[in-house]
Amino acid sequence: QVQLIESGGGLVQAGGSLRLNCVASGGAFSRLTMAWFRQAPGEEREIVAAFHWIGNVTYYAKSLKGRTTISRDIAKNTVTLQMNNLKPEDTAVYYCAARSTLMGTYSRLSDYDYWGQGTQVTVSS
Repeated sequence: QVQLIESGGGLVQAGGSLRLNCVASGGAFSRLTMAWFRQAPGEEREIVAAFHWIGNVTYYAKSLKGRTTISRDIAKNTVTLQMNNLKPEDTAVYYCAARSTLMGTYSRLSDYDYWGQGTQVTVSS
C-alpha cells in the first residue's frame, strides 16, 4: 500500500512561487506514475502535472504549462511541483496521486490508485 504525504503549501502573493513536495512510501517508487491535481472550492479536481516513470515523460495541464515543473527524486522517494508566477485562480487544495499500472490517462482521477491528503495553496492578489 502506497502512502503519499504532501507538504509545501501556504499563502503566497500573486506572482510568487511555491514548491510542493510529495513523499511516497510503501511501494516501488521508481515504477510509479506520479501526478499533482488540484481542487478549488466548488470545482472539480483537475490535473496539474504528471510524471511517467517510463522515459521520464512529463505532462502539464494547458492552463499551467510554462509556470509549473514536475520532477522526481528517486533517492528521496519524492515528486516535486515547482509553481511560478502564481495567480489568485491557482488557489486550491493540491493533491499528490500515484498509480502502479502502466496504462491510463494522466487526467482521469479513477486512473490513480493512491492519493495524499492534500495541501492548501492560497494566492492573494
